Amino acid sequence: QVQLVESGGGLVQPGGSLRLSCAASGSLFGFVTMGWYRQAPGKQRESVAYSPTYGPTIYADSVKGRFTFSRDNAKNMVFLQMNSLKPEDTAVYFCNAATIRSGIRDDYWGQGTQVTVSS
Repeated sequence: QVQLVESGGGLVQPGGSLRLSCAASGSLFGFVTMGWYRQAPGKQRESVAYSPTYGPTIYADSVKGRFTFSRDNAKNMVFLQMNSLKPEDTAVYFCNAATIRSGIRDDYWGQGTQVTVSS
């Protein structure tokens, strides 16, 4: 069973930075994609950074130039560096990993970590 554990959320002032971490229970090479999603109150979950194992990371337009996805394959971890944070970035952030076996995609989610941007 795949487990994803996020950390690094918190309260930050507008313009500040946070770095989210996600530790996976297995090798990152076992996943076809990894990424970060977020869900604000009353809104649908949306993709923030979507990263195929072999391919460029795709960012939501709203975070381009401010957020950076990275991975440490040796530690089975992925990160989301968030700079120039805005109040509209406030949400629960979820780590996602996906596998495809026999043509069937399975998505795995962490428990989420709250990010609040407020003065």
